[in-house]
Amino acid sequence: MTRKDSLKTDFLVIGSGIAGLVFALKAAKKGSVCIVTKDVPSESNTAYAQGGIAGVWDLEKDDNSKHIQDTLIAGAGLNDKGVVENVVRDARVRIEELIAWGTLFDKNVDKNKQEVYDLAMEGGHSENRILHHKDITGREIVRALYDQVLNNSSIKVLDHHFAVDLITQHHFGTQITRKNNDIACFGSYILDKKNGKVFQLLAKKTVMATGGIGLVYNSTTNPEIATGDGIAMAYRAKAMVKDMEFIQFHPTALYDPGTSPAFLISEAVRGFGAVLINKKGEEFMNSHDKRGSLAPRDIVARAIDSEMKKHGLDHVYLDCTHLNMKAFKAHFPNIYSKCVSLGIDPAFQYIPVTPSAHYCCGGIDVDQHGQSSVKNLYAVGECSRTGLHGANRLASNSLLEAIVYAHNAAEHVVKDFKEYDFKEGVPDWDTSGTEAPEEMILITQSLKEIQELMSAYVGIVRSDIRLNRALERLKIIYQETEDLYEKTTLSQTICETRNIINVAYLIIKTASERKESVGLHYQVNR
Repeated sequence: MTRKDSLKTDFLVIGSGIAGLVFALKAAKKGSVCIVTKDVPSESNTAYAQGGIAGVWDLEKDDNSKHIQDTLIAGAGLNDKGVVENVVRDARVRIEELIAWGTLFDKNVDKNKQEVYDLAMEGGHSENRILHHKDITGREIVRALYDQVLNNSSIKVLDHHFAVDLITQHHFGTQITRKNNDIACFGSYILDKKNGKVFQLLAKKTVMATGGIGLVYNSTTNPEIATGDGIAMAYRAKAMVKDMEFIQFHPTALYDPGTSPAFLISEAVRGFGAVLINKKGEEFMNSHDKRGSLAPRDIVARAIDSEMKKHGLDHVYLDCTHLNMKAFKAHFPNIYSKCVSLGIDPAFQYIPVTPSAHYCCGGIDVDQHGQSSVKNLYAVGECSRTGLHGANRLASNSLLEAIVYAHNAAEHVVKDFKEYDFKEGVPDWDTSGTEAPEEMILITQSLKEIQELMSAYVGIVRSDIRLNRALERLKIIYQETEDLYEKTTLSQTICETRNIINVAYLIIKTASERKESVGLHYQVNR
């Protein structure tokens, strides 16, 4: 595949996290694949996943029914039960594929002196079932998968390229709405960040694997690339988007003001025995939930939020001082090193932690194959809404969902892609009347304002008055940004800001429509 004004590929994958890479490896057996990623391929939400991937492994103690029940309980019953059953059922074979591709999960020796996988415990799980690689599981998975991608001649990677918009009938002058049932995707307009040029990348099947939306908030564990691009592009293409009100705030991000992204203190640390305490050194979680510090994340995050507001503090503490520190360092070397670098020795000092935006349970609505409401457009990973998570994601189910749906989508797209021709006559990207922005502050300040208003008004606890105020402020920022977009030379910054505004709107809109507090959506004063 050579660069020119228009490229063609059987399968276009936008994003290079676990879902996009797994899909690419599977689809490449049948056709050509092009992965577009706006940064280096290794930079993705997956790479920041510490805890691990959930799956039933110890068949003497665990079984699928337990994992299913844990997932349904965490999701407050709003999960699609059939989806939950299918994902849990397929977990082991999909994880075994990761292992076959070279992923190294930690092992130890059991009582029979046999080498077995070291299964961790996390909040909401009834059994130890988390496979992990120390506390950098995501990074290890991406390493193994990308090694496979590099050695696959059917896969091409365009790094430092930004997907601007999906190509649909809209670009041919046809008026389309979400009520149309014949909307089709023909590929995407792509910005080459190195030369500033926009070209067409035409595809028979397009797969969104763009990850999360953490940059909608001013504190997030997500990397700077997590700007909701896939969800925003799909929404503008009139795809159905669902459950955006369910934003998961990880309860225990390291409190380190000014650092972005926030450093995650994995839930596995609490699974290892650490407990949450307040400024007086008292455990407080048992008064909120009988599962204590290992309650599901929505409960823990709200409890911490309440504790902080009660005492007027910016954080609570995680107490690891009673743990076997040799084993702690072996299991969590990255976390230990980070704490020590800030002058915090977990053996003797409490770790200050605070909730931080972490995961979006909603997204592009897809069926069991990962197919969206737009023909030939699929979504896998965090940007999709499969029905697995319901109102709250169970810890370490996200990587599992990504590999199961990447497999499902790949199995589905290869069946009929040869029946499609590349769309002819796609118009070039129109750059007429645009010029370089006079002041980038106009764009960057808008982004800061969105992050502040979303954190203040659409965070862990919400109310009608906060949501209404957020929407009114957002309308002003939206119009200002659209005016800039129309007359400004295309850049990643202006595109990401537009995408964040789109995603913020969807979160506010769906939160306003949700009439009851459930899972991650908690509303007061209604």
